[in-house]
Amino acid sequence: MPQIDMPLDELKRYEGINPKPDDFDEYWDRALSELETASLDIELRPASFNVSFAECFDLYFTGVGGSRIHAKYIRPKTAVSTKHPAVIEFHGYSGNAGDWADKLKWTAAGYSSLAMDVRGQGGTSQDLGGITGTTLRGHIIRGIEDNPDNLLFKNIFLDTAQLARITMQLPEVDPKRVGVYGGSQGGALTLACASLVPEIQKAAPLYPFLSDYKRVWEMDLAKDAYDEINFYFRRFDPMHLREKELFTTLGYIDIQNLTPRIQAEVLQITGLMDTICPPSTQFAAYNKIRSKKNMLIYPDFGHENIQGSSDKIYEFMMSL
Repeated sequence: MPQIDMPLDELKRYEGINPKPDDFDEYWDRALSELETASLDIELRPASFNVSFAECFDLYFTGVGGSRIHAKYIRPKTAVSTKHPAVIEFHGYSGNAGDWADKLKWTAAGYSSLAMDVRGQGGTSQDLGGITGTTLRGHIIRGIEDNPDNLLFKNIFLDTAQLARITMQLPEVDPKRVGVYGGSQGGALTLACASLVPEIQKAAPLYPFLSDYKRVWEMDLAKDAYDEINFYFRRFDPMHLREKELFTTLGYIDIQNLTPRIQAEVLQITGLMDTICPPSTQFAAYNKIRSKKNMLIYPDFGHENIQGSSDKIYEFMMSL
């Protein structure tokens, strides 16, 4: 078959090359401890979107660093009195939570549905900032010149964990029947959330982003969504004197280093012609998952709408 990456048999064994910081586990244990003392200040506001069979809310909570995070929340009217499953959706890079109507497929199944606006991107969630260094050209490098605790994606990963915990505490939701899903950045956040909240039962990432940064660089694919790495080197380290330091710091927010923590059942969908999030980077994250897992491989598809993938994810979540 045509290929833009390793042969498939090598992909199935690939473990990634981006450096993992020596204190990676301590870093994330410390990060999670921030959630224990957080004042969430949860607020539910009836949404302007209305349908006869569901209740729609704008949900707000305070994330780490004080930023107010927004999520769309829909629950079926007929299931409010009994505990039922819930799914959480995470969107692609620079996007937002999407339209209300797109979530109604879950309501039809008797599920609650939530969709988070990633802080500082295309929705209404805040990014209060307060970091040293460049804030131009991307969230991967935002905070890279500051203390690693101030990496923006660290806070974004924690936002997903907070939303999952909030979801599990909703009186109408069965906390043992919660799933997460999303594509690209949303796929990365799906895996990050499942890594940080082991109670999640199912995770369905579609061509996940934010994995194995050094591999992306060595493939000369630090373009499009990963272009900010190229920008950083050209503007701040043109001779690559701090290359090892940069990639090691990015290792804190490299999902392949988090996925061994996952306990959920995972369904991952990957296209082998993906030049945005190269297949090897996706396999690096998948191959380190130790829980029950399955990957659906589409040899001729790239970073695009993969035929039938939404149906596969829907069917997967129906057994929550």
